[in-house]
Amino acid sequence: MNEGGIPGIPVLDGKILIVDDNPANIALLRLNLKSAGYRNVTTTTDSREVVNLCTATHYDLILLDIDMPYLDGFGVMAQLAPLYVNDYMPILVLTADRSPKTRQQALQSGAKDFASKPYDLIEVLTRIKNLLEVRLLYGERTHQAEILEEKVRERTRQLDERNRELELSRREVIRRLGRAGEYRDNETGQHVIRMSKFSFLLALEHGLDKYTAELILDASPLHDVGKIGIRDAILLKPGKLDADEFTVMKTHVDIGADLLGDHSSDLMKMAQSIAATHHEKWDGSGYPNGLKGNEIPLEGRICAICDVFDALTSSRPYKAAWPIDQAVSYVKEQAGKHFDPDLVTLFIKLLPDVLAIRQVHTDNAEDSA
Repeated sequence: MNEGGIPGIPVLDGKILIVDDNPANIALLRLNLKSAGYRNVTTTTDSREVVNLCTATHYDLILLDIDMPYLDGFGVMAQLAPLYVNDYMPILVLTADRSPKTRQQALQSGAKDFASKPYDLIEVLTRIKNLLEVRLLYGERTHQAEILEEKVRERTRQLDERNRELELSRREVIRRLGRAGEYRDNETGQHVIRMSKFSFLLALEHGLDKYTAELILDASPLHDVGKIGIRDAILLKPGKLDADEFTVMKTHVDIGADLLGDHSSDLMKMAQSIAATHHEKWDGSGYPNGLKGNEIPLEGRICAICDVFDALTSSRPYKAAWPIDQAVSYVKEQAGKHFDPDLVTLFIKLLPDVLAIRQVHTDNAEDSA
């Protein structure tokens, strides 16, 4: 117990303001408080100063007279009310007016207690102590709530940061796993970087929101991850595959979709969809399911164009790189056949940006995402 108060709350250090137009009343009350051990007592005989005093100092208790010139006690409480909208207004009314009406009005105006003059010293000191304990306890609980709220904010910030780091790590794993598949038939793995950036631009140009476009950007590097399961004799064959070999090659789609599996995250769902559908064709002649037109998910149609264009313009073990104009002509010819015709139009519109990406991410460039 701390100086007659409650644990951890210094009641005798509570800041007290006495408001009374009679200097003699103030002197007597101040002397009584000092004798009781109270150390922080401020006084004023001008009720018009109270708001400014309370604005400058956070008082723990106000001992307020009612009958005063210029501004009576009710007027003081009306002015103080806005300062305590979300706080405990600690007012003890001390007045010579003993009428029930005055008492009732004082309590309705915000006073927490009421005592009549001339007052009983022991009674008033007890009321003062009780009100200070309540006020200081309220402040202590409020402070603890603020500390807890700050801890919650900090914990939330830490969780957000960890989630951000986890998301970055997940995306980096996806990029590297995608490049692992490409290393089987592309020495630098820059293909997955280029086609993912093409796909991102095309998704935005089509009108997809940035979040979805970024999912495509991050998921598309896994479009050919199933190549990990294709043996080198077929994957690296320096020539055209025969029918049986091509049948085996086509299984990389199912292998990739199976590797990615069912997952709750948007990113992994997008990656599986792209891996499973980027070899479908607009006219229904693609694989593995012969989907046609809008049956093919948009992300699969987007990646189909970007994958083929970059593959055509890149060197592979079984072919030389096509000139850009020849690859562009092929993409145009395949509109409505292999590719979504609307996406072809948009892709051609983006060609300057596509070529700029190719210049940055050449097969001889340092591997980087």
